[in-house]
Amino acid sequence: MITMTRIDYRLLHGQVAFAWTNNLSANAILIANDEVANDVFRKKTFQLAKPDNAKLIFKTIEDSAKAIASGVTDKYRVFIVVETITDAYRLAMKVPEIKVVDLGLANDKDGAINIAKSVYVTKKEIKQLTELEDKGVQVLVKQAPGDSDIEFSSLIK
Repeated sequence: MITMTRIDYRLLHGQVAFAWTNNLSANAILIANDEVANDVFRKKTFQLAKPDNAKLIFKTIEDSAKAIASGVTDKYRVFIVVETITDAYRLAMKVPEIKVVDLGLANDKDGAINIAKSVYVTKKEIKQLTELEDKGVQVLVKQAPGDSDIEFSSLIK
């Protein structure tokens, strides 16, 4: 079962590893990112931040979608973490089980506008997130589990 998909350019850090994982009662964290899946050093670094009560898995976006579709993740409460809005878009378009995407932290980049604390989006990313909402995926902007749910669409109108 997928508990939530979070966009966070830092991927796995204290807030994600402990606050979110505990809040969601997740027992598996899937880092879905093409670069990290093939980077031994980054994977070892993230292993150091992993909570003891959760399995940590690294897969490309494509392999993540295949694993979820195969049912191999069904026995877990999976918390998916992606690095970028495009990663979330690519994965959610392939995985109908993704019902909630949390736009936690999206870094500043050329052409991006700030829509919330530590959340910057480009026109392309706005289009991707809007397309996810149109598909029925709830897109929230929420940094910490105790924060109020803010619908993405309410911040771009």
